[in-house]
Amino acid sequence: MPELNFDKVISSLKLRLESIKAEEDFENISKEYLGKDSLLSEERKKLKDLSNEDKKRYGQTLTSITSQINELITKAQISFKDKYFENIEKSEFFDLSVNWHKDFGTYKHVLTSVMEEVVEIFSSIGYKVEYGPEAETSWHNFDALNTPEWHPARYESDTLYLNKELTKLLRTQTSTVQIRHMESNNPPVYIVAPGRVFRSDQLDATHSPVFHQLEGLAIDKNLTFSDLKGTLEYFVQQFFGTNVETKFIPHFFPFTEPSAEVLVKWNDGEWLEILGCGMVDPNVLDNVGYDKEYQGFAWGVGIERLAMLRHKIDHIKNFYENDIRFLRQF
Repeated sequence: MPELNFDKVISSLKLRLESIKAEEDFENISKEYLGKDSLLSEERKKLKDLSNEDKKRYGQTLTSITSQINELITKAQISFKDKYFENIEKSEFFDLSVNWHKDFGTYKHVLTSVMEEVVEIFSSIGYKVEYGPEAETSWHNFDALNTPEWHPARYESDTLYLNKELTKLLRTQTSTVQIRHMESNNPPVYIVAPGRVFRSDQLDATHSPVFHQLEGLAIDKNLTFSDLKGTLEYFVQQFFGTNVETKFIPHFFPFTEPSAEVLVKWNDGEWLEILGCGMVDPNVLDNVGYDKEYQGFAWGVGIERLAMLRHKIDHIKNFYENDIRFLRQF
């Protein structure tokens, strides 16, 4: 049986919709293409004269075309209304709360840029990026990291706890991600864990109750302190420049032994501490069930610290005040 050329019907509808000047035109077009006197209505009247097989096939075709026409008209009507109100906004008043141009994008915050740069440096030498929850358990934040119950970091004056039992807290370090990763992954491990951390600190020039860290972990066979030094010296030279000198001085961290602080020699000859590091304490590896044949190293660096040194920022609060005069500099 001869059928209506539906491609022409759809093409003619699209042309009509493109030329619409007023919203009431949509009702007229809908009647023309879908009403009782439309071509589709006439085609439906022919169904009664067809065989059962043809009636089923052609009926499905008419239903599909009807749905397609409805969809085209609805989308065109929505688009017409959006453009109408957009033109009103442009011609009558300027509302700062309305932004019709959604594709302009924006600049990254200086902390975001620094964190992404640090991640990229370590990613370039094979480290994977891992993330974890900000609300943590005492096990992941302290116990698994070999931090004894008497350690000052566990005091309520230093840590923001979420329950009376002191078993849930806002993480004080992204080392928690290292524990979670080791609990569910076998060695070798080469990861960095960037993120936001929380401590019960008073705001001053270099401290904030909320700040950002990136911690790294390498676990494998035969890793030594020399591998740790080489890794971190590579990072320092990539971030601050190849002429920057570094030195490692002994320190204490519960989760590494031996431990060290890394210092860089600044332009005025002063040595500045930028991060802490060390060989992972065997107790930490025991806590996650790793065999004794594995060993490794870890480090942690404050993103705000790096940004302040690079850009000569004198107060940490500048990062959080959203002062456009400050942010535009980066």
